[in-house]
Amino acid sequence: MHAPLLESLRETEWQDRERQHRTRVARFAQPYLDRRSRGAVHPVEDFLFTYYNQKPGQLLRWHPGAGVVLQGPAAAGRSDWKYYTAHDDGVRVDARRFVGERHESVDFARIILARTAARPAQFGCFGLHEWAMAYRSAVNGVRHEYLELRLGAAGTDDVVEASRIRCTHFDAFRFYTPQAVPLNEHVPTRETQRDLEQPGCLHANMDLYKRAYKLTPLLPSEIVMDCFELSWRIRTMDMRASPYDLSGWGYTPIAIETSEGKAEYVRLQRGFAEESQVLRGRLLEHLERAVGTP
Repeated sequence: MHAPLLESLRETEWQDRERQHRTRVARFAQPYLDRRSRGAVHPVEDFLFTYYNQKPGQLLRWHPGAGVVLQGPAAAGRSDWKYYTAHDDGVRVDARRFVGERHESVDFARIILARTAARPAQFGCFGLHEWAMAYRSAVNGVRHEYLELRLGAAGTDDVVEASRIRCTHFDAFRFYTPQAVPLNEHVPTRETQRDLEQPGCLHANMDLYKRAYKLTPLLPSEIVMDCFELSWRIRTMDMRASPYDLSGWGYTPIAIETSEGKAEYVRLQRGFAEESQVLRGRLLEHLERAVGTP
């Protein structure tokens, strides 16, 4: 038996939410689009638009999520949007079709969200994944060629060689330099991702945004943006703790090569882990509710 529809929105109500969403997105997207038009780059603020597949125009499009009927003449324009369907009472997301056609994505999201949430968080990585990506840069070159290394190539190598590298996240590990790969205590793969992800990992928590937008339009855009904004803040911390000198961009470093820097990193990491666990739980709740929606 399917769950009843959760709510029905009058045209003025959903259009107001749509406007609020577009304003919220524009604060992040417009500066990126302006930079792109000039051929300029930003090492922190471009990341969510270049690394992830969701483009600004897609993010700007507001979705109410499964179980919400949009009333009024303006809603008819959505009837030809993918995974939307028109009914006598209005237009809504066709959750049954989405789940039927995208069941592998839905199942993967449920598994990795639930398994990650159930594991204890680990706080001993100190952001060294970024350093491992720059290891032996004198041989491999610098991953972000327009940025300088804060400690130089030799200093960066010394930090890596004096540290325990224990990254659990495949999508960070896969960017290691060849010389850094054997230094990692784990060998993450795409196949073992669901068994290694843990809630202390900055990249696993940034990826909540990816989990959310890949379920569009099944989830409401408000929670997608909650994930986006969390990822934005985590990316800022991630790059502050990286080996790159971002002082010219207005960022103070988290000097993880020092005991004080390590302590600051863990303090911020714990805060993001707590936030992410709450958001991970909300995503699972929305997803379970959506799967049971007609």
